[in-house]
Parts: sequence; structure tokens; C-alpha cells
Amino acid sequence: MSDITRKLATIERISAINPIPDADAIERATIRGWNVVVKKGEYEVGEFVVYCEIDSIMPERPEFEFLRPRGFRIKTIKLRGTYSQGIIFPLTILGNVDSSYPRHYEENEDVTDILGVKKYEPQIPACLAGLAKGAFPSHSIKTDEERIQNLVDLYEEYRTKYTWIATEKVDGSSTTYSVVNDEFGVSSRNLELKETEDNTFWKVARALDVETKMRKYMADHGLSALTLQGELLGEGVQKNKYHLKGHTVRFFRVFDPTAYSFLPYRESIEAVKEMGLEFVPVVEMDMSLPEKIEDILLYADGKSALYETAREGIVFIADQLIDKSADLSRFQGRLSFKVISNKFILKHEE
Repeated sequence: MSDITRKLATIERISAINPIPDADAIERATIRGWNVVVKKGEYEVGEFVVYCEIDSIMPERPEFEFLRPRGFRIKTIKLRGTYSQGIIFPLTILGNVDSSYPRHYEENEDVTDILGVKKYEPQIPACLAGLAKGAFPSHSIKTDEERIQNLVDLYEEYRTKYTWIATEKVDGSSTTYSVVNDEFGVSSRNLELKETEDNTFWKVARALDVETKMRKYMADHGLSALTLQGELLGEGVQKNKYHLKGHTVRFFRVFDPTAYSFLPYRESIEAVKEMGLEFVPVVEMDMSLPEKIEDILLYADGKSALYETAREGIVFIADQLIDKSADLSRFQGRLSFKVISNKFILKHEE
């Protein structure tokens, strides 16, 4: 199963426009679950626009020159007490790119490549980059969660049909350890890595004795393959917001490559504990989602359980696995999404 390609620029319909208190020149437009500050009177409810998400890097073109001071990157900003996440443009922005492009658009149509939008990728420290052994292994699934703002059409079903486990989203570097075909492998977010003395992913694997612990668990539970995924934390990683000495990994999911399916989440928590490794902080079990998405965004704010600092956000995981063939199942039976704290973004965004 391939990972989900993020649509950075899409055709969207404005679902609402609301005033901003004490603001005469600007108002708040709603795109899916995102709020975008726009000039008053520039757009109307129901109008189709081009929406570009946060962390989009726009091409160096005259229309986007106003973004040059930010390196053409779209960031979360706060204006008159209102979060603005993304930028919207009129559909005419597309005509300047390719005059042959048809003038009939569909809602949620991906125009990322047409506009030449790229995704912002933070610079990887040398200790994490490592030497690539190959692409991310196909026997496992990359760590990737969809933001709740992109799931507004599913939220009511999520809220009424499932119970959830809320875990802290820790700010580190994605790590995957696997034992497949009797071979231990280490991967970063996008690559399988060769073992070298100076690579931090491998150093942590050896320091925590991950391979031995995984193999013992496999033997005890009759498994022929296993994948553990988590966040590498510590010195030199995302400015070490948790003030850790050295490095460690906090795990957040367990995958069976043979069945190509995740373990139920409670079982994953117990599996990591049985291996003598550490799980990400669990914020709440047996949780029902709040009625409004606005409330779940506020829920994401709070202090980290790892240090006296703001937490990055919350990952919500359905307490039960679902049919792997269901449309709602993006990751082999595991239904989940993330909510990033807006306060965290404003404080730590580069």
C-alpha cells in the first residue's frame, strides 16, 4: 500500500465567511476545516477558489512575490486573534500557468503540479540523514496522519460511530524498526538506512537493544515478522524541545508485515510495554469526540507529558480496527487522524 500523496493546492468551495471582531478590512473564510483570513468582500460563500495549504512552497512568480520575505512558504499566522492557515486565490491564477488547461474544475481537484507548488521540508541534521540502503520498505507503511481539517465531511461519522484513544503527538523524527525475512532493518521517514557508526537511528536501536527485544516478542507470540514505529527524540532533533540527554524513541504503533495489518491499539501499547520500550504519552482512553471540530482543535493545546513545554498536538486512534476494505480505512484497518496545536505552531514554526 503506497503512502498518501499530499494535495498542497486544490480546487475548493468556500463554505462560510464570517466577520473578525474589530477588523474592518479582513474577514474569515472557511475551506473544509481550515480558516483563512481574506480581504473583506473579496470572496463569496459558495465560490470556487484555489486553496494552498500551510507548508506549501509557492513558485517564484510575480503573483506570489508578497511571500518572498517568508521564502515563498505558506505558514500559520494569527491576525486580530484569528488563526489563518493557508491562502486562497481566484481560479484565474491557474490560467496564467497553462492556457490550455480546461476551464471546468471539480471540487477537491489537485492542482499542485499545475501551479508548481512544492512541500516545505525542514533541513535534516547530518546525524539523522545517514546513508540510504533503499527506499522506505514496501513491507511496512510510512508514518503519516491526515489532519482533521481535511476530514470535515467524515467528522460526524467519526464522532458517532467510534470511540477513540488520544495520544500526545511528540515532535521528533519518524523512525521505523522492522524484522522481516529474519533481517533487522532501520528506516527514517522516507528511506531504509545502512548501518553506520554515526547514524543516530542505528545508534539508538543498538542502545535500546531494539532488535533483541523485537525478536523475543516475535518468538513469544508466534510472529514471523514485526514492525515498530515511533519518534526519535533528543539532542539535535527538532531543537530538542523536551530537553533530553542523548536520544531515545517513543513508539506509537505496531505493524504485522506478514498480515499487512496493524495490531489493535491497546494491544500495541501492551506489546511495546512487554518489550521494555516506551510508548508515547496516552492522554485519554475510551474517548468520544467533541461535537464541533473547533473544540477538538482546542483540545490539542496543552502541556507535553515529556517536559514543561507546549505539546505538538494529539493523534486520535479509533479504539477498534475496522474492515481493511472500507473506504474509511486509510491504513489497513487503523483509523486515525492528527490535530496539531495552533499555539505550538506559532511558537515553534521556523
